[in-house]
Amino acid sequence: MNPEDGKKLPPSEADDDIAGFIAGDEVDDEADQPDESPPAPAAATADVPFTAIDWTAHAGDADGMIGAEVIQTLVKRLPNAPGVYRMMNRDGDVLYVGKARSLKKRVTNYAQGRFHTNRIGRMVRETATMEFVVTRTEIEALLLEANLIKRLRPRYNVLMRDDKSFPYIVLTGDHPSPGIFKHRGARSRKGDYFGPFASAGAVGRTINSLQRAFLIRTCTDSVFESRTRPCLLYQIKRCSGPCTGEIEPADYAELVKEAKDFLSGRSQNVKTEISEQMQQAAEDLDFERAAVYRDRLAALSHVQSHQGINPQGVEEADVFAIHQHGGQVCIQVFFFRTGQNWGNRAYFPKADSALQASEVLGSFLAQFYDDKPCPRMLMLSQAVEEQELLEQALSTRAGHKVTILVPRRGEKKDLVDHAVQNAREALGRRLAETSTQTRLLAGFAETFGLAGPPRRIEVYDNSHIMGTNAVGGMIVSGPEGFVKNQYRKFNIRSTDITPGDDFGMMREVMQRRFSRLIKEHGDGPLPAGGEEIEDSAFPAWPDVILIDGGQGQMSAVRAILQELGIADRVVAIGVAKGQDREAGRERFFVEGKPAFTLPVRDPVLYFVQRLRDEAHRFAIGSHRARRKKEMVRNPLDEISGIGPGRKRALLLHFGTAKAVSNAAIDDLTAVDGISESVARLVYNHFHEN
Repeated sequence: MNPEDGKKLPPSEADDDIAGFIAGDEVDDEADQPDESPPAPAAATADVPFTAIDWTAHAGDADGMIGAEVIQTLVKRLPNAPGVYRMMNRDGDVLYVGKARSLKKRVTNYAQGRFHTNRIGRMVRETATMEFVVTRTEIEALLLEANLIKRLRPRYNVLMRDDKSFPYIVLTGDHPSPGIFKHRGARSRKGDYFGPFASAGAVGRTINSLQRAFLIRTCTDSVFESRTRPCLLYQIKRCSGPCTGEIEPADYAELVKEAKDFLSGRSQNVKTEISEQMQQAAEDLDFERAAVYRDRLAALSHVQSHQGINPQGVEEADVFAIHQHGGQVCIQVFFFRTGQNWGNRAYFPKADSALQASEVLGSFLAQFYDDKPCPRMLMLSQAVEEQELLEQALSTRAGHKVTILVPRRGEKKDLVDHAVQNAREALGRRLAETSTQTRLLAGFAETFGLAGPPRRIEVYDNSHIMGTNAVGGMIVSGPEGFVKNQYRKFNIRSTDITPGDDFGMMREVMQRRFSRLIKEHGDGPLPAGGEEIEDSAFPAWPDVILIDGGQGQMSAVRAILQELGIADRVVAIGVAKGQDREAGRERFFVEGKPAFTLPVRDPVLYFVQRLRDEAHRFAIGSHRARRKKEMVRNPLDEISGIGPGRKRALLLHFGTAKAVSNAAIDDLTAVDGISESVARLVYNHFHEN
């Protein structure tokens, strides 16, 4: 809002994007995602309690102004109110997102041109325009700031590099015989959720042990309804068989109650009850039943033995510890729920080395709980800036009081010290791996005659069986190892390719990959080492591409690169299997050089083998997933207007899809829910004439 004329200046397109994001709308960044891009993360802001959002002035460098000069022109228009500001460069890329109790005072500091760190100086010098959002309170500003940082990923902010959702255990509540399952994402299904767990492996191990302890079913509802006799899990005493009435509903409900009590922290009471039942069975000389109770006790003990530290005085808390060294940061997070340790995870946020640990940890916490439920207590290894404000913001989002503390003594201090030790060790391992990777990339550049160590290597491979369900796979490696969120798969679509034509498949993959890359990121990078990259962001363009194949595949690849005009910008290297496909005898094909091999014990050879094997693994896995989907596809899925309910009714009535295809219209209308028009639709689908 411009105080001088009282008129609201027109918002930019980014404003519209963020406004929809705040409202919980999904933003369609790319129309053609399925093969080459992972699904975009769901918006996590629909529940943010913003009560008043006002889009304020934003100015550009139309007059050639940039840096502190353009910021000075904006200060006069800003209100003395809390809000969020965005600093952007000439290309419209967001450099920094910050929040302020007073926008006018905060932006005035940037306009003065006196900076405490080189990082802020660089940021201001690159700033060509700024945009602002006024909020009613500073708490709203803090929540919106964290929201926008995760959405826009500005270069100069502290960024979470790993933002995968955490797995939970859910005991369903929408079925007469509840099941126990692993769960990720929105809690749309009715039931009791327990977590978060640090990894899917921890959830799987816990569910396996709970199956042995409480005999709760893990089959889907559709499988449950279709069972006519107990499954294998019942035979090996991992399920009580509620699907076929092997256990009375009341007895099964008691097992579910015991499982819920155990996951809710009342594990000792559950173990005591089972122990008493075991003793009673032994006194009654029912040793077979006593053995069942014995096995259940052993399964519960197995769960707790894999949880490590189980503090007595901590019911619900997350423990955060930060360690800085060698210009990198590690934040270790431990999860404690219902008095049990449910695992830990290490994060390595992107942060400027000049930032203090308290600044990094505070920004990390705000982003961490942007889309995750917050416990009632957070224990930190050190105090963070604006700790009281962060408490209020997290409490507002969570809907209950959140306490942040830095323990000084006792059991809580021991937990934090344990987390600090884990953070120190995790960062040490990462630095050692990074150092090794740096040496390998330097050796790779020397071996293949590159101008400098490559920042991004892409490796391609195809997988198919006699040309069916063909898939191309691309894996990515960089200075920190494999970058799995950059992996892509390409379902081969062309109908002109002869089944099994590897050259044709590789041409299609290269065409699709680099055509899209040119469209989204320009005409390509300079050769590796040919320019100094000030930003530490991972590049979109590869410096080197490795092709799993010999001279034939390389000819197809070079033809595409020549056609797109980028042959001089990307180094293409072919890796052909050696004689008798023996590892260590691989031949390498580089344009302008004769084919050559590397010494058997050369570290660069091992490095290339590891890249090729990872590409092969990824391509094979993608092919198998597509083949499996093709095998279980039902012909009824292809009929428009036949949803899951009607499909289920048809299959229950006729038994198989083939029987449905042979049925007459009168037979189809005899099925519940199938009208004459729908029956004619199904009939016409299978009878073209």
